[in-house]
Amino acid sequence: MSLVIAPWALLTVSAMWGISFVWMKDILDQQDVYSFLFTRFLLASIAMIILRPTVLRGLSKNILKKGTVTGFVLGAGYIFQTLGLDNTTPAITGFVTGLYVVFVPLLSAAILRERVSLQTWIYVALATIGLGFLSLKEWSVGLGESYVLVSAILFAIHILLLGHWSKGFDSYAFALIQLIGCAIITGVSATFHGFTPPPDRQVWGVALFTAIFATAFAFVIQTWSQARISATKVAVILTMEVVFAAFFSVGMGREELTRRLIIGGALVLAAMLLIIRPKVSES
Repeated sequence: MSLVIAPWALLTVSAMWGISFVWMKDILDQQDVYSFLFTRFLLASIAMIILRPTVLRGLSKNILKKGTVTGFVLGAGYIFQTLGLDNTTPAITGFVTGLYVVFVPLLSAAILRERVSLQTWIYVALATIGLGFLSLKEWSVGLGESYVLVSAILFAIHILLLGHWSKGFDSYAFALIQLIGCAIITGVSATFHGFTPPPDRQVWGVALFTAIFATAFAFVIQTWSQARISATKVAVILTMEVVFAAFFSVGMGREELTRRLIIGGALVLAAMLLIIRPKVSES
């Protein structure tokens, strides 16, 4: 049953990340990105401890070590993505970030020596083309794109680490240590650049939503799911974040529904539905 539930649980994570991306664009001119990221991960960590304080009793050295490493990789990915966003457009940032869907099977085959089927590569290519339709209007390669490419590689490594290390650990505890690791690394960056707290209710509202739902809740689901399905499937499903971001953006009147968005969304959705079909070759 968990194999059936896990992909759809990840889809809810993609939806939460998609709506968060739309809302975050409204408030990042009021609080700098480094401060927002630190606020988000710190609040998420605190919320998880408050909701389940007994989680602290069962922390072993192994889960502390692996969870912290995974959290540092994830936090570094967000920082490089942010650096890239400062130097390129949000659309290109979205596309290049989504290339983790390519890096996951590449790194899985090259480093972990895992076999990736031709069928899976076709689904990965389909999702990548869909991301291009959703995100790209023009293309240039510069410092910003390079930063975002680094973030895509780091996000791919994070997905692989979760797939490799999450088995056998309590999902809630492992997610908590990840988020504490993210809070530490983003906190260092925020301190270096000068931390500023959320200035008003709107920013606090977005910070609380992203912390509780798009971070704490989402990463517990991702950690639990990756102990049950392959890393490449996870990567393809999570590309739906871009589709949901476009859907919410159109629904809130911030973007027009175009043929390009329809085609791109349909391709990513098709890739996701095909790769989660039962008894399709695993990667």
